[in-house]
Amino acid sequence: MSNSNNIFAEEYIPSTPVRIWRNFHNNRLAMIAFWVLLGFIILAIAGPYLVVHPINQMSSHLLIPPSWDDLGSMDHFLGTDDLGRDVLSRLIYGTQLTFGGALIVILIALFVGVPIGILAGVTRGIKSSVLHHLMDTTLSIPSLLLALLFVSLIGMGLETTILAVTLAQIPKFIRSTFSAVVEQMQKEYLMAIKLDGASNFHILKYGILPNILETIVSQTTRALSSAILDIAALGFIGIGAQPPLPEWGAMMSASRDLLLVAPWTVTLPGIAVVICILSVNVVGEGLRQALNEGIE
Repeated sequence: MSNSNNIFAEEYIPSTPVRIWRNFHNNRLAMIAFWVLLGFIILAIAGPYLVVHPINQMSSHLLIPPSWDDLGSMDHFLGTDDLGRDVLSRLIYGTQLTFGGALIVILIALFVGVPIGILAGVTRGIKSSVLHHLMDTTLSIPSLLLALLFVSLIGMGLETTILAVTLAQIPKFIRSTFSAVVEQMQKEYLMAIKLDGASNFHILKYGILPNILETIVSQTTRALSSAILDIAALGFIGIGAQPPLPEWGAMMSASRDLLLVAPWTVTLPGIAVVICILSVNVVGEGLRQALNEGIE
C-alpha cells in the first residue's frame, strides 16, 4: 500500500515545451507583448475583412481629427486624411502590408538561411570557409542599405520590397546559425554521441538543434523587427509600397506635409510601427529567457 502511495505521490515533471511555456507565462511583460503581437497577427490575416470604411474611399470629410477631439467623429474613430479617407481602416489594412510582409520575409529567410547555416557548420571545409567570409562581407553592409541596393536593381513596389528585404535578411540567418553550429561542433558531448554510434540525423536532431534553438529564436525576433523597419523605411522614402496602398511607411510619407495641420495622419502610423517592433522585441526576449530556463 505504501508503495502505491509513493507512486501516486511522485512529483510530476513537465515536458520541456510545458516548462518553456510556464516560464514564458510567468513573465507578465512578455505576456502583455504576446497578446499585442497576437493582435497584430490577427489584423495581418483578417484586417481587410475588419475595416469599416473602404481604404481608398475619398469623401468630403477632410482632415477630421480623432474621435476624442472636440471636432472628431465616432464614425471616423482615428480621423481622416487630406483626401477624406478613414485613418483607422487604412491602419488596419496596412498591418497586412507592413507586419504581414515582414512575417513573409522572416519565414522565407528562416527556412532558407537556417538549413544552409546548419549544412555549412556541419560539413566545414573550403566551401564552408568561403561561405563564412562571404557572409561576413555581406553583413558588413546594413540591411536597409542592402535592401535599397536590391530595390534599385529589381524595381519599386511592395512585392519587390519584400523580395529585397528577404534577400537582405537571409545572410543574417546563415551567419548566426553557422556560428552556433560551429560552436556546438567543438563541444565534447557531440564526440560522445558520435562514439555512441548515433547517426548524423540523430546528432542533428538531439544534439545540435536543441542547443541552437535559442540562437535561432533570437535571430528571428531581431530580423522581424529589422524587416518591419526596413519595409516601412522603404515605403517612407517612396521606393517601397506605392500610393494608394496604406502601408505604414507610405502613409507617413504621404502625410508628412500635414504634420502641423493634422499630426494624427503622421503620428498614428509611426506609433503602430513602434508598438509592433516593441512587442516583437519583448516577446523575443521573454521567449529567449524561457528557452534558456526550460532547456537547462
